[in-house]
Amino acid sequence: MMEYTEICKPFDSLTVKELYAILKLRSEIFVVEQNCVFLDTDGKDLSCQHLMLYQNKELMAYARIVPAGLSFTEPSIGRIVSSHAARGKGFGRQLVSLAIANCQRLYGNKPIKIGAQLYLKSFYESFGFVVHGEEYLEDDIVHVDMIRPVTY
Repeated sequence: MMEYTEICKPFDSLTVKELYAILKLRSEIFVVEQNCVFLDTDGKDLSCQHLMLYQNKELMAYARIVPAGLSFTEPSIGRIVSSHAARGKGFGRQLVSLAIANCQRLYGNKPIKIGAQLYLKSFYESFGFVVHGEEYLEDDIVHVDMIRPVTY
């Protein structure tokens, strides 16, 4: 069984070390690994909840939970990322499950929207997300918007 510590908190409650770990992980994966030059600090972090999964004091996976109206009309989950050390260990699946649960806890049982990298479409479909719209290019990576409908 995978052991980890889950932390979900608003931006103003993040410690300096937590913020550094988040920005470092996002840069390692989104900027360096995916060779994508973009402004990661887009101003949205200030209004979001930040979900972190730690193992042995190392940030293994992260997602930001975005209120409705900031990225999309619906509440959303973004910046979903897992470290190299976390891959193949179930952190990605656990992260998305917890992100959905936290999104529902914070904003109620509403549709959740994501802008997914196309190669992860089937991964997100396994959580109930369905394609919503056409493929598009964002930072030279093919994406598709997906929505997870209300569940009863």
